[in-house]
Amino acid sequence: MSHNHHYDAVVLGGGTAGELVATGLARAGRDVALVESRLVGGESPYFACVPSKSLLLSARRGESWEMALARRDALAGNRGDDPAVARMAEDGVTVLRGRGQVLDHGRIEVDGAVHGFGDLVVCTGSEPVIPPVEGLADVPLWTSSEALSVPDLPRRLVILGGGPVGCELAQVYAAFGSQVAVVEASGRLLTAEAPFAGEVLADALRRMGVDLRLGTAVADAERKDVGLRLWLTDGGTLDADRVLAAAGRRPRVEGLGLENLGIDITPGQGIPVDETCRVPCGAGGVWAAGDVTGVARTTHAARYQAQVALSNLLGHRREADYRAIPRVVYTTPTVYSVGISPRQAEELGIDLLTAGYDLAATARSAVEADERGRVELYADPTRGLLVGAAAAGLHAEEWMSEIALAIRAETPLSLLADVVHAFPTHGESVEAPLRELAGRL
Repeated sequence: MSHNHHYDAVVLGGGTAGELVATGLARAGRDVALVESRLVGGESPYFACVPSKSLLLSARRGESWEMALARRDALAGNRGDDPAVARMAEDGVTVLRGRGQVLDHGRIEVDGAVHGFGDLVVCTGSEPVIPPVEGLADVPLWTSSEALSVPDLPRRLVILGGGPVGCELAQVYAAFGSQVAVVEASGRLLTAEAPFAGEVLADALRRMGVDLRLGTAVADAERKDVGLRLWLTDGGTLDADRVLAAAGRRPRVEGLGLENLGIDITPGQGIPVDETCRVPCGAGGVWAAGDVTGVARTTHAARYQAQVALSNLLGHRREADYRAIPRVVYTTPTVYSVGISPRQAEELGIDLLTAGYDLAATARSAVEADERGRVELYADPTRGLLVGAAAAGLHAEEWMSEIALAIRAETPLSLLADVVHAFPTHGESVEAPLRELAGRL
């Protein structure tokens, strides 16, 4: 093994969080290396957020599949990371291509070369979970990465999982003419969120012809002469040309050598971090940010954790606060959630006060000729504060931001109820529930 340079910090993983940390440290004058075996930039710009939002926009606009693909691939940089690597080099980051494995504290091996480091920041992201179904490995199978990067438009597509990714891709492929079925074992879409959100989205998908198989799971899969067949646990069957596994992701923690630093690694579980994004272990300067922590698996949460870690690495103490991290499904209508959900409240033993409002009652919905949607706000009566919210409606990701701020800032409900919204907007829909909650506290 050859021994190379000693860096002030090594960032393991070049996704959203890794890029931000490495660039921030380099701009602050630190000698930094970024280790990445795949594309610098991670999943989001090439295989996740950017291509999926592009396809959803093309679907809303009624564009052709060919035009949608051209837009998607252009926005994803045709899945080439040369511009990202060049930007990092300009900022002074050394990009080390290859798989990194930590040998002990202060040494990491990257494809046979050993490099020294002071601080280690783990930003290796997450990977899709493939359901353990007999025969599934023998049939044409996609993860979301393939579904958002290949040019194929399957005639018949079965999506396993009714979470955010499954719902977005169901809408995309149905809009462009695929016969889509969604299999979700839990009995409803978006299980983690308020029940009404999944119901509104289920109605929207059914209107597009999506076959929702809720409360059942795939028991067996078999390749046929043409396509494949799935047997479901409720006795039903589905024939398709391709299966898309969208049943969740798990933190990428294995094969990194983290156990050599005294870090307990459990497959499928995130790396534990404290409020500063530091990893509690005997080795000292080890940090983690993004999906690999398992805290809040979104690109914007990764960006937030990266900023927290960066501040602390530079000696400015900052603590993460996850109370108001938005969770968004960018379908039409959008589903937006923030703070505590009814399901979380039940698990935590919190009795929420709930107030809601149907978007159909707003003038804006009449103007848009779209009556689908609702907003619900959740308050903690013991503290007299807004602690959660959910909305399903056009562009909810934009007009619900004030609620995220209100939860984060612990704004008194009396003040929130006195805020004036422009007319006619969807934002007006929060006024009545805010007044109701303020009156009940």
